[in-house]
Amino acid sequence: MPVNVQGLADNARKTAIAELNARLADAVALSAAIKQAHWNVKGRNFIAVHELFDTVFVNLQTHVDEMAERVQILDGVAIGTVEKVAKSSTLKEYPTNLTKAEDHIKAICERMRDYGAKVREAIDTTDEAGDADTADLFTAASRTADKDLWFLESHLE
Repeated sequence: MPVNVQGLADNARKTAIAELNARLADAVALSAAIKQAHWNVKGRNFIAVHELFDTVFVNLQTHVDEMAERVQILDGVAIGTVEKVAKSSTLKEYPTNLTKAEDHIKAICERMRDYGAKVREAIDTTDEAGDADTADLFTAASRTADKDLWFLESHLE
């Protein structure tokens, strides 16, 4: 079994690149949904929700960059153009007719739960393929998504 510079079997590298690009597409789509909500939110708690969406967006961007950079480290090509993301993201399309804070929060939470579940699947897939570093990257992304989801859902109590 051929081994690359990182000491990974070719199958582990290819599996990691595929998982990273799949979750990258979802993370970019989720980022766009969060910005859509941020730009259009209205309601009694406007400023708190508006700023929370910004925080969640920034937190997600850290992991977007790490996923794309890891693809490069593994000698792949990070796929993050709007056109490619629109075709390959597995997240539900974000509605553009929402304005109420609670509606936006519910819609973002639904997508974050889906994203988090898929990231956790990627942890197992890349770990089983033999790439513990990529699994660790996904673990960090999952932890951040879970915490941000908790913050968002707390606004719905």
